[in-house]
Amino acid sequence: MTSRSLVEDNRQVQRAIQLIGLGARLQVLQAETALPYERLLRLYKEVAGKSPSKGQLPFSTDWFMTWQPNIHASLFFNIYEYLIKASAIDEIDAIIKAYQLYTSEIAAHGVEPMLTVTRAWRLVRFVDSGMLVTTPCTRCGGRFVAHAYDLTKGYVCGLCAPPARAGKARRGGAIH
Repeated sequence: MTSRSLVEDNRQVQRAIQLIGLGARLQVLQAETALPYERLLRLYKEVAGKSPSKGQLPFSTDWFMTWQPNIHASLFFNIYEYLIKASAIDEIDAIIKAYQLYTSEIAAHGVEPMLTVTRAWRLVRFVDSGMLVTTPCTRCGGRFVAHAYDLTKGYVCGLCAPPARAGKARRGGAIH
């Protein structure tokens, strides 16, 4: 019989609290912590003040390909990739830090974030599984999220060549 480390248990609880504070779904907490479901449920209710959302997690790579979500997802993923390469932190801690940096950068420009922490987590999973990749824009050189098997030779991003109706709607994630 192995005894659980109190320090490790505390680290798991703190990680769960951070994720709940960012709005993560219960399924993300289950996947990224070693805490039992019942404890996560109690913790979620205590931290968030409500029961967690029910239902399945988003599982479509297509959401990340539309114009505005692609820009937001690409910004987040570039921050995440930099953190992974530049520091020795766990993947989930890099997701948390990258998401915090993403939301602060978006807020500094007066734009509402389109990416939730759950979608950001899912994006990392899609890239890790080879379903999505990043590809450079031939005009600006920025790296953008793309389907793994799309033809990306001559790729031009949504910032350099926005769609015809881009910016016409008054949505929270619009770029000004």
